[in-house]
Amino acid sequence: MPNDPLISVIDDDGSLRRALVALLRSLGYEASGHASAEEFLATGEIDRSACVITDIQMPGMSGIDLKIALDERDTRVPVIMITARSEEALLARAAASGAACVLQKPFPADSFVESLERVLLAQP
Repeated sequence: MPNDPLISVIDDDGSLRRALVALLRSLGYEASGHASAEEFLATGEIDRSACVITDIQMPGMSGIDLKIALDERDTRVPVIMITARSEEALLARAAASGAACVLQKPFPADSFVESLERVLLAQP
């Protein structure tokens, strides 16, 4: 993992995306934000990302679809999924996709940071 790990945030909600990127940067991480999974995939950031944080429900490719696409590319970057939805079936699909963590919005900043740090520490 690089000294300043890149955390990629993918969320179609611009205000939440900017808030998460600002929080990550305030914690000393390099962070980038993307409005869609397709936009993120087009950047070539995958190989630099130490963690991907993605909304589950977005227009176009969902966060679950993004995780599947990353797996198909044999990318081992951990994915934290976030969602405002509470349907058990959706949360179960997210967990079954191999997400490192699933957080329901609104989540406390300290829970988000704890989840991120746990995921980053678990990397080889």
